Amino acid sequence: MRQRHKPWADDFLQEHPDTVISNPFSYCGRWKDVFANDAPIHLEIGTGKGQFIVEMAKQYPNINFIGIEVAKSIIVTAAQKVLASKQLNIRLLHVHAERLTELFAKDELTKIYLNFSDPWPKNRHVKRRLTYYTFLDKYKEVLRPNGEIILKTDNMGLFEYSLASFSQNGMRIEEVNLDLHEADDHTNRMTEYEEKFTAKGQPIYRCRITCNHKENS
Repeated sequence: MRQRHKPWADDFLQEHPDTVISNPFSYCGRWKDVFANDAPIHLEIGTGKGQFIVEMAKQYPNINFIGIEVAKSIIVTAAQKVLASKQLNIRLLHVHAERLTELFAKDELTKIYLNFSDPWPKNRHVKRRLTYYTFLDKYKEVLRPNGEIILKTDNMGLFEYSLASFSQNGMRIEEVNLDLHEADDHTNRMTEYEEKFTAKGQPIYRCRITCNHKENS
């Protein structure tokens, strides 16, 4: 979906370099210094408008959350939500997930959330899916041993593809849920997209993966 251009976005990002980190690559391996504590770090790839990460940060104040979003017009909306929440355990990065291993050191993350990622349904775009094996290799590198990946989507095709990809690449599938809201999981925090499609009766699929494969461990 095409996002509305926001001519003020560049100025906003420059004005809030501590919320949307202005030079994130310089903190690779030392994100705990940014948060000034040793709490676990959870990463959301594709943070969208920020509802999920803000609600998670409120629910888990002893965890540090980092959100990645490549669309400038969207990340400024997320940043506004973060600033309004006054949560000190959130940072946002305006970068592409392809550069994950430049952003984080080996074993620096505890958990990764993939919320409603672009399904890229055409076969010629398979390499762009965030559960393609090249991305999974990056997750293995930055996640600690037995770190987790949690994927939520409304797209059954992506869900089925992702389950196969996780399994084929040495990851352990811990949970498969084919109708998340029917399960009435009170710990679940919804994204804006999730709220919209749940209201229409669209089932939401979720899986939880343990990244226990470490080639160099």
